[in-house]
Amino acid sequence: MYSLYKKNELTFSLLWIAVYIVMFSLADSISRSMGIEKIITAPLCILIAVLLWCWIRRRNLSEKYGLCNFKDDIKKYLYFIPLVLILTCNLWNGVALKLSATETVLYILSMLCVGFIEEVIFRGFLFKAICKDNVKQAILISSVTFGIGHIVNLLNGTEIFSTLLQICYATAIGFLFTIIFYKGGSLIPCIIAHSIFNASSTFAVSGSQVFKIVTTIMLSTVSIGYAVWIIKKGAQKYGSTH
Repeated sequence: MYSLYKKNELTFSLLWIAVYIVMFSLADSISRSMGIEKIITAPLCILIAVLLWCWIRRRNLSEKYGLCNFKDDIKKYLYFIPLVLILTCNLWNGVALKLSATETVLYILSMLCVGFIEEVIFRGFLFKAICKDNVKQAILISSVTFGIGHIVNLLNGTEIFSTLLQICYATAIGFLFTIIFYKGGSLIPCIIAHSIFNASSTFAVSGSQVFKIVTTIMLSTVSIGYAVWIIKKGAQKYGSTH
């Protein structure tokens, strides 16, 4: 694995993304066939997360991939308050216990790990592999790839309309998370927000199509607006010192 990484980081990142998407989808499918949601997915996600963490730490790549302290003044990031709005959106339409106690625990565990895994492979591996040549291109590709990656939910029974909306707001959130990582050098805020966002979906109550559209617009607007704020604050700092 390390030899491929040294040879071509982009190929390494794309391989990780492909393997993760395929394995996660298969695990979800097998779990459902066994009659217990996430019974296979949760252990698999935990394993992948541990492997990624250990591999990054062993290769002394924690700082490169953002598994380190935030390196900028968090006042410029509004103390990450806008992230609270984003990570709570799954609960806007109410809260409900839809799964058994065991399935709820498995679901939360898997979603927490997914937040870590996706941030590392999309914001860490993929973004860093491309940004060496073109930062703007890296931000765009990382964001769009993350959004489009959610199309796999169609294989898990999600309706087309909901999936398309998810792709839209996931792309916007992906853009925001990439900007936070690029400007602050840490993935920790993104991992925390992403993990809580995912885990809270365990208790989400599905809304009408109008509600889903409004939620998508709000999430996209807040994410893009917050990202623009961060970019402008960074530009102001740069302009004042040069």
